Amino acid sequence: MTDDQNAPARAHWGGVFAMTLCVFALIASEFMPVSLLTPLAADLQVSEGLAGYGIAISGAFAVLTSLSIARLAGRLDRRTVLLLLTALMAVSGVVVATAHSYAVYMAGRALIGVVVGGFWSLSAATAMRLVPPSQVPRALAIFNGGNALATVVAAPLGSYLGGIIGWRGAFLCLLPVAALAFAWQWASLPRMPARAAAAPGNVLALLRRRRVRWGMVACGAFFMGQFALFTYVRPFLESVTHAGATALSMVLLAIGVSGFIGTVLVGRALARGLYRTLVGIPMLMAAIALLLVPFGTQLWPVAALLSVWGLLATAAPVGWWSWLADTFKDDAEAGGGLMVAVVQCSIAVGSTLGGALYDHGGHGSTFTASAGVLGLAAVLAWRTAAGQRPLAPRVTRSQSEPTWTHQPEASTQEPTP
Repeated sequence: MTDDQNAPARAHWGGVFAMTLCVFALIASEFMPVSLLTPLAADLQVSEGLAGYGIAISGAFAVLTSLSIARLAGRLDRRTVLLLLTALMAVSGVVVATAHSYAVYMAGRALIGVVVGGFWSLSAATAMRLVPPSQVPRALAIFNGGNALATVVAAPLGSYLGGIIGWRGAFLCLLPVAALAFAWQWASLPRMPARAAAAPGNVLALLRRRRVRWGMVACGAFFMGQFALFTYVRPFLESVTHAGATALSMVLLAIGVSGFIGTVLVGRALARGLYRTLVGIPMLMAAIALLLVPFGTQLWPVAALLSVWGLLATAAPVGWWSWLADTFKDDAEAGGGLMVAVVQCSIAVGSTLGGALYDHGGHGSTFTASAGVLGLAAVLAWRTAAGQRPLAPRVTRSQSEPTWTHQPEASTQEPTP
């Protein structure tokens, strides 16, 4: 039985907003070390590079968890699973904040990776069970709004709190937010009994579907192209645009604020056409990446271009999660796990590729490569859309031979092999 058939009769918006608060705390927890790396490394007596591995290990555990969450959760009510993940987020914060050795710090960061992988893998399936099908894109946009807001405030807030109460105190400040998210979810999430248990290997078996293969490759190419450029925005602004400290902060803030606006507006674009949005966004971002090369030394054009980039880049994941909800109506949890794994791996590959190009060829080669990968993502998204409508013969009166035309399927769901 599909999730459409089990869709709720009424929307549980309280649960949606409770999960959004949890997303905010989760993303803030995941990226808090970025702004606290120097004092954290000094206190633990390790290099900043080793301290930075705390972000890498969270990504690695997110991938492992995303591929196995459906089996790990088993027959547990998904409300219980989400509450356990929220509690684990709080435990991670306590472990990191009280760590007096590098090994304990890394263990705490591994725990937050488990939460990231599990929570995002279940997010689309949960949205489909909290609101009617027509409102799923809106619910996913609200989830990503929490993501965008955390991206805006996490780094500057972490830096500010770290200067006042130390890096440990900054991590502990997230505990009240996690506690509030736990209490709100406890009060507002309905019971969500588990669906049929996922078979071993079920996540990777989804790739047998042609539509899934094209979509996952397109999604991976998008995130790879995005983070090949975005990871190196700060050094680009400092060394090419020569933005001062104030200008740098304002540009980064503009990127975050426009990203939050993008999550609010993207629902309208998705209502007009899911695939039109998935194709159009990477095309526009590729154009921006190319324009940043000749205009890189001019602050105001760069600020404007990066603001539009932020709006598009933050809106795009909403489109891909909406695609997931439409594609995996029969197994949204396994599909969510697969997408989280693809996204995390693509971010790692994209940032690594961008860094190698930036070191050897400067921002021009990095931004051009990003544009190329984003252009490829647009083509792959178009190919994914084309896979929606198989060729079917149609015989007309004036023709003796059948004319092949694109006929819409009765359902967008492909049969599982």
